[in-house]
Amino acid sequence: MEENVLLEMKNISKTFPGVKALKNVHFKVHRGEIMAFMGENGAGKSTLIKIITGYYRRDPGAGEFYFDGKAVNPRNTDEAQRLGISTIFQELNLSPFLSVAENIYLGNTPKKNGMIDWDTMNKNARAALLELGVDIDVTAQLSMQSTAIQQMVSIARALSRNTKLLIMDEATSSLDTGEVKVLFDVVKGLKQKGISTIFVTHKMDEIYQVCDAATIFKDGEYVACMPLEELPKLKLISLMIGRDASELVNKRKKYDPDKVKSEVICRVVGVKKANQRLKNINLEIHKGEVLGLSGLLGSGRTETAKVIFGDDLNYDGEVFMGQTAIRFKSPADAIKRGLAFCSEDRKAEGIFPYMSIQDNLTMTILPKISRFGILNKKKQKEVTLEYIQKIAIKTPGTSTKIKDLSGGNQQKVILSRWLATHPDLIILDEPTRGIDVGAKGEIEELIKQISDSGISVLYISSELDELVRECDRIVILHDGRNVGELVNEEINSDAIMNVIASGQIDM
Repeated sequence: MEENVLLEMKNISKTFPGVKALKNVHFKVHRGEIMAFMGENGAGKSTLIKIITGYYRRDPGAGEFYFDGKAVNPRNTDEAQRLGISTIFQELNLSPFLSVAENIYLGNTPKKNGMIDWDTMNKNARAALLELGVDIDVTAQLSMQSTAIQQMVSIARALSRNTKLLIMDEATSSLDTGEVKVLFDVVKGLKQKGISTIFVTHKMDEIYQVCDAATIFKDGEYVACMPLEELPKLKLISLMIGRDASELVNKRKKYDPDKVKSEVICRVVGVKKANQRLKNINLEIHKGEVLGLSGLLGSGRTETAKVIFGDDLNYDGEVFMGQTAIRFKSPADAIKRGLAFCSEDRKAEGIFPYMSIQDNLTMTILPKISRFGILNKKKQKEVTLEYIQKIAIKTPGTSTKIKDLSGGNQQKVILSRWLATHPDLIILDEPTRGIDVGAKGEIEELIKQISDSGISVLYISSELDELVRECDRIVILHDGRNVGELVNEEINSDAIMNVIASGQIDM
C-alpha cells in the first residue's frame, strides 16, 4: 500500500439474496484528498460506504480493505469509528433535545472522578466549533440551531473522535448556497490538515466546487477514477449513465409563445404573510405552461406554493382560479378544484414507506375507486399498472413497498398519484432532489409530457440548469418579493443569478 494512500479497497464484492450489489470494486483515497463518489441510484455507492463504515461486511474472502497502512475489516460502525472513519448523512444523526456540546461528545464525554466533566465538555465543544468558524452557545438545545449549524456540529463530533476519513453522504441537500460555501470552506480546511473526505451528492456543480477527483461506479462495478480537471461534466455524466449524455446535458426547452399567452389557470395577487416570509408575491400561471419559481433558500418559494395549495391559510392578498377568487380551507379543497402538490421532502411528506406502491399511488383517488366505502381492489390494481407502464416505474410488482424503490422511482409513484386525479395545475417543489442524473432526465421528460397534455406546472427548484431546461417562464423571488421574470431566450443560469444578485442589492 502506497504511503500517501489512506484508504484502499481491492476486489470488493457484496451479495444480497438474488442481487450482486458490488462486483470486484477497487479504488483508492489519498491522505488529504476530497474524493467524489459518482453513479446513478443502484450503482453501489451506498453499499460501498456501508462496508467502509462497518454497517455491512463484504462477502467472505472477497477482496482486501486497507486503512491507514493496515489490513482491516470493521465488524460494526463503532469499530470503524475507532479506526478514524466518520460519516455525515443527509438525515442528521443527532439528538435535537440535547445541547450542542452533548451532541458533539455523545458517547465520548470527558469525565472527572467518574462523573461528566461539564466544564471541560462545554469548553472543548466551543473550541471545536470555533475551529470550524462557528461561535454559538454550546449549552443551548441543538433544535434551536439552523440545519447548517447542525451540519457543523456533526463535523465537530466526527473530529472529536480523531477522524482521518470523513464521509459526507448528501450532506448539502438542505443547505442554501451561502451555507454550502461555508461547509465547503470547512472541508477544504480539513484537507489542509490531512483529513480525507469522500463526498456523495447528486448536485454536479458541487463536485467541481470542492472535490479533487471522482470515482465513478455503475451497476455495482468500478468504471473510472479521474482528477476533475481532466473530467468535464459531459464526460462524467456519460461515464455514469453508460452512454453519450450530450442530449441530456444540452437539452433546452423549445419556446412555445402560445403557452405563455394562453388562458390563466391560477393568479396570485399581492400575497403577504404576517411573519414577513411573504411580503408581496404576484404571479400568473397559464394553461399548459411550466412556470419556474427561482430564488435562494428562504426567498418564499415553498411558502407561495403552500398558500396556493391551501396548506397555509394565514395570508393577506388573493389567489384566483380562473376568474374566481378562491380561499381554500384545506389542501383537500384545492385537490377538488384540480390542484396537486409534490412536496420537496419526499421521505417525510411524500411517501408512506411501509405501504405498497399500489396504496401509495392510489390514495388520492380512493373515493373514486370505492363504492359504499368498500375499495375496489381490482380497479386499484388496474390504475397502478396503468401508471407503472405509462411512466416506466421500475418495480418488481404493485405490492412492493415504496421504500424499496430508488429515489427516482419513488418520485414517479408520487407524480402518478397526482396525475391520477387529472389535475389542472401541479406544483412540483424540488422534484429531482436526491435523484441521480439518469432518473432526473426521466422525470424532466415526464414533466414535459404533463405540460404538453395541457396541465400547468409550477416548478420550484434550486437547480438552475433544471429551470433552464424545463421552463417556459421563470419568476425570481427574493425576501418574499418578485424581483424579476425571464422568458424565452432570456432564460439561462447566469441571467437567473444576476436577477437574484440584483434583488439582494436592491433590498
